[in-house]
Amino acid sequence: MSDVFVVVGLGNPGPTYAGNRHNVGFMVLDLLAERMGGKFRSHKGRADVLEGRIGGVRAILAKPRSFMNTSGGPVSSVLSFYSVPPDQLIVVHDELDLPYGTLRLKHGGGDNGHNGLRSVSQAVGTREYGRVRFGIGRPPGRQAPADFVLRDFGTTERKELPLFLERAGDAVAALVTQGLEAAQNVFHADR
Repeated sequence: MSDVFVVVGLGNPGPTYAGNRHNVGFMVLDLLAERMGGKFRSHKGRADVLEGRIGGVRAILAKPRSFMNTSGGPVSSVLSFYSVPPDQLIVVHDELDLPYGTLRLKHGGGDNGHNGLRSVSQAVGTREYGRVRFGIGRPPGRQAPADFVLRDFGTTERKELPLFLERAGDAVAALVTQGLEAAQNVFHADR
């Protein structure tokens, strides 16, 4: 195992998208940055990065400055710059097919229609990387999924969001420090 992880949060840049369901990856990384006591800085690879430690393990947090559907280029650049293999990459992203607030951790797999994951997989040349899937639930009624993910969390959801973000941050820390199986044993038992 490499002695460093790259943890990427997927989202769209700018204040217009900041509270969107699609930006939950950015939200989790902001929480991790707060825990690390650092601030993101601009990186030449079109990402904002923060170098630090999670539970004593070296980690680079990265938020692509591109839109979700083209996240792969910045992710690939950060991995290349820090000489980190894709199997030491963890991507935090929203997941329509999980109930709101549910976390699922896995290594590898398909993109399940998630354009951000598709872009990352194409750019890094593999699907074999870690994922922290943050459930945002399905859109109500006949609302299009694309519209749903680009809307802010509802009032009721926002009340629980800080707790769910904390758990997602804890899940990332467990993945980095304890590995996938141990982290799954903790975070898959809750729902």
